[in-house]
Amino acid sequence: MGDGVPETTRQIFQPAAKFSVTIAGHATSLRIEPLFWRALVREAERLNLPTNALVARIDAERLAQAPSPNLASAIRQWLFSRAMTLTQDQ
Repeated sequence: MGDGVPETTRQIFQPAAKFSVTIAGHATSLRIEPLFWRALVREAERLNLPTNALVARIDAERLAQAPSPNLASAIRQWLFSRAMTLTQDQ
């Protein structure tokens, strides 16, 4: 763009956007940063799961906690925890 900001920086620092998912047959949406959405989709592919199935799994895990975080926060925390685990395994 000519403003001196690398394109990769623009891809990282984006505001939350609305994404639609289906959990247990119910359509819902969540607001999450595109960076985390892309990571979620990539992790679902790595696990050979549909994205909705991975979201449902994370949702079930978060609801087992008291108090439970909102879904977007749970997804971000799950992804970070997963990344840390995968990094330690290498």
